[in-house]
Amino acid sequence: MFAIMTVTGADHTGIIAAVTSELAAQEVNILDVSQTIMDKYFTMILRVEFDENHTDIATIDRQMEAVGQAQGLVIRIQAEALFTAVNEI
Repeated sequence: MFAIMTVTGADHTGIIAAVTSELAAQEVNILDVSQTIMDKYFTMILRVEFDENHTDIATIDRQMEAVGQAQGLVIRIQAEALFTAVNEI
């Protein structure tokens, strides 16, 4: 399954490490990533892929919520099909 993940919050050391380490632990592959810092505010968008037989999007969301809380970030994930459908309307 393909999904889009967004990460936002105040910039600080270790954001990318925390996010990517948890994704690796969940066996989520990062296909594409874009990140920037806008006036001390970190933003990142990732296109990811994972095997739904191994884990589901709800489990990934819960795990990433814990990372977000620990890092002071807002992390959202949604199926790429839903993301595409909503943005094409």
